[in-house]
Amino acid sequence: MYYGYPFGFWFDPTYFLLIIGMVLSLFASAKMKNTFSKYRRVRSDSGLTGAQAAQRILNAAGIYDVQIVPVRGSLTDHYDPRSKRLALSQDVYGQTSVASVCVAAHECGHAMQHAANYAPLNLRSAIVPIANFGSSLSWPIFLAGLIFSIRSLTMAGIVLFSLAVLFQLVTLPVEFNASSRALRMLETTGILSAEENLGAKRVLRAAALTYVAALASSLLQLLRLIILAGGRDRD
Repeated sequence: MYYGYPFGFWFDPTYFLLIIGMVLSLFASAKMKNTFSKYRRVRSDSGLTGAQAAQRILNAAGIYDVQIVPVRGSLTDHYDPRSKRLALSQDVYGQTSVASVCVAAHECGHAMQHAANYAPLNLRSAIVPIANFGSSLSWPIFLAGLIFSIRSLTMAGIVLFSLAVLFQLVTLPVEFNASSRALRMLETTGILSAEENLGAKRVLRAAALTYVAALASSLLQLLRLIILAGGRDRD
């Protein structure tokens, strides 16, 4: 695909932005999987499973209306504020490893955010529908604008994709704060020892890196859209 760049027909140099984003995402994902795998083999001294640790943390935080349930998959753990369900994956729910307890505590961090009416979490929940809408329609609308040379469509595609980027941006403080709450609770409740908490920090840092990489990748894609739109305008 060629948009007026002096590199030859069918060559689009903005593909380099996609490649950079893919490399960042793959690196962060590999780092997370390797770190989780390492500490999944380390049994916590407390002997608590992820589900038991989550229940203890929620009780210590004064939260008694959140249901802890198992969910299929690996690293599919999440907290749903609408149903107040804390879903733990099969690698976490019934396992007693440092990694399992750490991930369960992180999801408890989101439950604590919800209970405290944490503003960034509320904002992220509010923009989920428009972010999903923007993510699904941005590229079709943008490409239609390029193909038919309709600038308003290309700009609409860029704006819609920006909504998805905004979601990624808001996600960062939500995830970082949940990890901070998790580490505090693991320390104050004594679920993990001081040495085990070092491992928990490594797991949570690796997890945070995946969100940073996702945002960086999205920003690079947004930059690519802007460059492509500018190139077509010059043509």
